Amino acid sequence: MRLRTDLTLRKLGDEYLIVDPGQDMIDMSKVYTLNDTAAQVWQALQGKEFELDTVVEILTSHFEVNKEIATQDASVLVEELDKQGLVCK
Repeated sequence: MRLRTDLTLRKLGDEYLIVDPGQDMIDMSKVYTLNDTAAQVWQALQGKEFELDTVVEILTSHFEVNKEIATQDASVLVEELDKQGLVCK
């Protein structure tokens, strides 16, 4: 899977926002917020094919977290990104 290329990650103050541009002529934009960790994972995945193991590797190499916790967290993040339509398969 890949992150959608039409999405933009922006930092606004202390928050990270993903802007999902709307379609058609009506402003149907959606905004998603990410915490610092999710934003760092997002940036690391930009323009790359990835699987759950890729996200686990990012988490374990950049943060002090064991593989079991990283796998749980990565699973939740990937599931949420997929559920919100922020990835392409």
